Parts: sequence; C-alpha cells; structure tokens
Amino acid sequence: MVSLTADLSPLRPDRNLALELVRATEAAAIRAVPFIGRGAKEEADGAAVDAMRAFLGTVHFQGRVVIGEGEKDNAPMLFNGEVVGTGRGPECDIAVDPIDGTSLTAAGRQNALSVLAVSDRGSMLDASSVFYMDKLVTGPAGVGVVDIRLPIGENIRRLAAALGKPVDEIVVSVLNRPRHEKLIEEIREAGAGTRLMSDGDVAGGINAARHGARTDMCVGIGGSPEGIVTACAIKALGGHIQGKLWPRDDEERQRGVDAGLDIDKVYEADDLVKGNNTIFVATGVTDGQLVGGVRREGDYLYTESVVLRGASGTLRRISSEHLVSKWL
Repeated sequence: MVSLTADLSPLRPDRNLALELVRATEAAAIRAVPFIGRGAKEEADGAAVDAMRAFLGTVHFQGRVVIGEGEKDNAPMLFNGEVVGTGRGPECDIAVDPIDGTSLTAAGRQNALSVLAVSDRGSMLDASSVFYMDKLVTGPAGVGVVDIRLPIGENIRRLAAALGKPVDEIVVSVLNRPRHEKLIEEIREAGAGTRLMSDGDVAGGINAARHGARTDMCVGIGGSPEGIVTACAIKALGGHIQGKLWPRDDEERQRGVDAGLDIDKVYEADDLVKGNNTIFVATGVTDGQLVGGVRREGDYLYTESVVLRGASGTLRRISSEHLVSKWL
C-alpha cells in the first residue's frame, strides 16, 4: 500500500494532497450558492455533488469512496465504492459530503459545510449499512476521561474537572431531535448548558474538539457517515471520539451484522479510522462557527476553508477569492 505521507512530504510540495482537495470542497460550496435560502435542498446537493466529483477527477490519487451519496442504484455520482482521481498517486479511502446540512442550505441557516475526509486505503470503517450512530466528542481534555458508556451527567462532571471549570460553564451540543428529549433534560439537570443544532453534525463535533471553541462536548445520535468524517478531523485535533451504531429496526441491525459490523461495540477513534494519516477539509457554504460561508461582493466570490492533517496535528485556514464569471 502506498502511504499518503509520500505525497505530503516536504520533498513534493507541488503534490500536497490536502491542498488539492480544498479545490473540490470550494467548488461544491460555490455551486450551492444559487440555492441558499431557496428551499431546494435536492438541487443544492446535486449541484455540489457534480462540482465535487469533477474536481476530484483532477486530483492525483486513487480514491475509493467508502462514504458517499449512497448505493450506486440511488446515486449516479460519488456512490459508495466509486473510484475517483487520476489513478496516479496514493491509494486512499475517502468520505464525501458535498453538503453537510442540505436543509440548512435550503433554509439559509448557519453551519452548512462541504466536506471531504481522506485516509490510507483500508483504514476507514464502512458503516454505510447502519445509517445512525450515537457519538461522544470532546477536545483533548476528554481523552481517557469521558466514556460513552457512562451517564451523561457523569461525563459532564468529569470533563468539567479535567478542564478546570465549573459544571455550569460546560456547554454541550446536541442535535435538536425528538429522540434527544431525555438526553437534553439530563444535560440540563447535571447543570450544564445545551447548544441545540438543527443540523450540521460534523461541524458540531469539530467545534466541540477545537481549541477555544464555544462548546465543550458534542453528544447524541446522528449519521454514522458523519461519525467517520468527524473522526478524521479529531485525529488532527487530538480530541476524543467514540461511537456506537444505532440501527433503527431489526432489519437494519441484521444488515449491519451481515456487513461485519459489531452493533454492540463502542467504536473508538482508531476503530473508526485507523492510524493518524488522515486529512479533513471543509469549506463553508453558509456562515458558521467553524468557517465563514461563501460571500459574493461584486465580481468576486470569497470562500473560507479549513484543512486538518492528522499526521502533523495541524489546522490551517484558507481564504480564497474567485471570479464570479468563472463559476456562476
């Protein structure tokens, strides 16, 4: 197997895979602009998928989509198992989410992102047969301190002690869903505050793990694909992530078992993505805590992106200026 590190070494700065991938998320975010706030989430997603796939085709790598837009019969582009790239360079697993937050985009709300994650071939968990996953994400202070098997109140108290702050200053992000009513109540009973997210599972996890962010923990049941994507970012941030699959019914549970997944297992970071040779890139579609959204001023479009590399433990911000005439 060819390691990603070969293409990311200082000897080959023109082949920096992480920076090449940003072009794909920028393209997807820009193509979604005409649909922001228009109530057309399928059209926004379709435009972003087309743009991301076109740019991935120019990247010098052999990428296999482990987490994509679905099975081949339901998604003509960026489907699970599709091979993308020029066919030269490192062999990689990739996870794509051309728009994490299509509903946010359609409504013109914050925290919609275009996202890509990459790791060495064979290192990403394929959890596509079970759509949901219960997750716990924190920053570095939570490593070896919190555990998804413990009651949420206990985890809050442990994290507060590790951070050296009162419990009433802890803020926990949770998707605002009926299934989380009891969880939200328990968080508040423990004395912590909540930040309820309408969507944006990936951004919520990263913001909880990021240094200096406004939230301390992200918990609850969201997409299992988003869990794998988030794990790639957490590797670079030195944070904590655990996940447990959450099948919706017996049929989905059996599909997971047939696919070789352990439904009762608590998946640690290295179970979700093996090793630290990970790359996570995201470009803002709409404004959010992690990055700003696409902004148009006259003849120019402005994008903001983040690039996180597990191998080096770095987070880089990239601000780009694009001619409108080339895009829209």
